[in-house]
Amino acid sequence: MRNTFGQIFTLTTFGESHGEAIGGVVDGMPAGIDIDIDFIQEELNKRRPGQSHITTARQEADKVELLSGIFEGKSTGAPIGFIVRNNNQKSQDYESMRCLFRPSHADYTYYNKYGVRDYRGGGRSSARITISRCVAGALAKLVLKKVGITIRAYTSQVAEIALDKDYTQYDLIMTDKNAVRCPDTGKAEEMERLIEQVKAEGDTVGGVITCVIKGCPAGLGEPEFGKLHADLGAAMLSINAAKGFEYGDGFDSTLKRGSRHNDIFKSRKDNAEGLETTTNHSGGIQGGISNGQDIFFRVAFKPVATVMKEQPTVDTNGNATTLKATGRHDPCVLPRAVPIVEAMAAITILDHYLIAKTVKICP
Repeated sequence: MRNTFGQIFTLTTFGESHGEAIGGVVDGMPAGIDIDIDFIQEELNKRRPGQSHITTARQEADKVELLSGIFEGKSTGAPIGFIVRNNNQKSQDYESMRCLFRPSHADYTYYNKYGVRDYRGGGRSSARITISRCVAGALAKLVLKKVGITIRAYTSQVAEIALDKDYTQYDLIMTDKNAVRCPDTGKAEEMERLIEQVKAEGDTVGGVITCVIKGCPAGLGEPEFGKLHADLGAAMLSINAAKGFEYGDGFDSTLKRGSRHNDIFKSRKDNAEGLETTTNHSGGIQGGISNGQDIFFRVAFKPVATVMKEQPTVDTNGNATTLKATGRHDPCVLPRAVPIVEAMAAITILDHYLIAKTVKICP
């Protein structure tokens, strides 16, 4: 089972939803970085359960404990080990699902791969495992901040309710001003009402998260099989419930002629070294390598598989039965997935930055 992500800046994770703790080891962290524990905790709080009426009711403080790799407030360059303890498990809620497969859930695939599965909250397949990604992402952000790279994600669509402008038309600071994490206040209210309605019906709903990376230098990405957009796609599609990834114009590029889709180069307005483009249909990446423009992409998330409605299924012996799920679940993953998207983007960009630095592409 592969539990490590990255090449130079790496994250190895461990833990289960109802185990003692979730944790990980970050290796490749540059030495001498100020470790802002309050910032790391704030990043974790953004994905914490029970934070609003449209998220799961599970109550966890998600307090991070940093165990190694830090001395007098700075990273030493050694591996940083950390844990976040589980304190509010209700494993009894899952007893009725011990021998049943939830439709579209990882129950069946995990059982087939390993011959055993932890049915309590999904075990290792639970979205609670993403805690480790948020800790590593926060550490990566502390490094990226020093080189002028910022990452901001937001909810851009819930079901059929979608933002009708691109990211440049919104104040992304507004993202954290509402429970849905959408920078458009009016659309956020519509999304919230829809999620409330779906939750009341015992159902779930999906949507789209958009992410914008600013300040990324030209030259990040490794041809032929280490393309930056490929690694970003792999990072995003490794997130629970993610079903699609596109960057730049994505699938909409198929609607344009090449002459209209091409990004025309020009000298930079500030007379700085390098070029810029008049448009950014490429999403900041060309030939798998960053070109210095904003990198932006979208990630599609399906509705949560566990619904509170009765559904037909089979037991572990293949006998037909019905399932009425119990437990505490998100009616929509998007509000809590926003910080996870940011975290995985930060890990990927820092990893590529460090790779590029070894071949002297970056300062």
